Amino acid sequence: MPTKYYFDNAATTPVREEVLQEILPYFREYYGNASSIYSIAKESKKALEAARAKVAAAIGATPDEIYFTAGGSESDNMALRGVVNASKKEKKHIITTKIEHHAILHTAEFLETKGVDVTYLNVDEFGKISLEELENVIRPETVLISVMFANNEIGTIQPIAEIGEIAKKHGVLFHTDAVQAVGHVPIDVEKLQVDLLSMSGHKLGAPKGIGAIYIRKGTRISPLIFGGAQEKKLRAGTENIAGIVGLGKAAELAVAEMEETTKKLTALRDKLIHGILESIPDSRLNGHPTDRLPGNCNISFSYIEGESLLLLLDALGIAASSGSACTSGSLDPSHVLMAIGLPHEIAHGSLRLTIDRENTEEQVDFILEKLPGLVQRLRDMSPVYPGKKA
Repeated sequence: MPTKYYFDNAATTPVREEVLQEILPYFREYYGNASSIYSIAKESKKALEAARAKVAAAIGATPDEIYFTAGGSESDNMALRGVVNASKKEKKHIITTKIEHHAILHTAEFLETKGVDVTYLNVDEFGKISLEELENVIRPETVLISVMFANNEIGTIQPIAEIGEIAKKHGVLFHTDAVQAVGHVPIDVEKLQVDLLSMSGHKLGAPKGIGAIYIRKGTRISPLIFGGAQEKKLRAGTENIAGIVGLGKAAELAVAEMEETTKKLTALRDKLIHGILESIPDSRLNGHPTDRLPGNCNISFSYIEGESLLLLLDALGIAASSGSACTSGSLDPSHVLMAIGLPHEIAHGSLRLTIDRENTEEQVDFILEKLPGLVQRLRDMSPVYPGKKA
């Protein structure tokens, strides 16, 4: 059945109509290479810098601290590998968490094969790190702390300002993967004392394949991609002007509408969470009850398989997720849910519903009407369900 109710906005979002109209001229009318010097190229360069200013304004940075990439994964790689490669310390140590996106975790694992020591911080039952543990594991050779702003699966928001304060006190660079947070919660890199920040356009109504990294002035970092002088020699390759313009417009819109959008999404999220927990026994909310993204609802159901639930929802035209889209198809339980202490059988029965500005209360009501029956249908087929009829 075609998707009628899209509730997987943490995986990706549709390109906003305002964004689409903004970027269309840069495919056919203003198609010049921004690195050239003739008139049509100057239009591309002008658009590039205007978008850079919009992205910078969205996080409290200056335009010359924004570098465009192909997306959040590249930005994460650039932060970790770039800082490590640029460090002059003989021994190098980085700190991250057990619930990061795999763009961070797999990069950290790669760096371990190159002799870098990595500490993976634990999280509590809500997905938050311990600031005391963080401070205790910092060493003289620590070159970077990387803690995600908000988790892509359970929506928990970390104490970023406090982490920034600890990092600054110890003279350690601080990176945050803010792919899920930019455009959805207020961010000021100066107040938060963040040195590097990753973002991705398709999480806030811009096209896929465009992202950016904020790098504080004076931060030592090595490029990942060589070949040209674009992005002040930190990211070679002809600029994706249409994507960059789209990211700039989407960031501008998201910040302008944030207060109104947050109020709407929080109300829909809370209605969805409370409605599910009240109507379906043996269900539990994953993530922090209040310090969470306004559009995130992640709930585990005992005695069912999450993938089976997704198929039943899809048959009703509802698009949802059982975790990160980047691990779709994996038989392993979510590393995030395991890190917060869920057993395998509960972690496998998770459902992530993520809300954005185009979702409505009527759509939430439809899910609340249909979901209890679907869960019960799966439980009735489960050999371990204690309420199974003989």
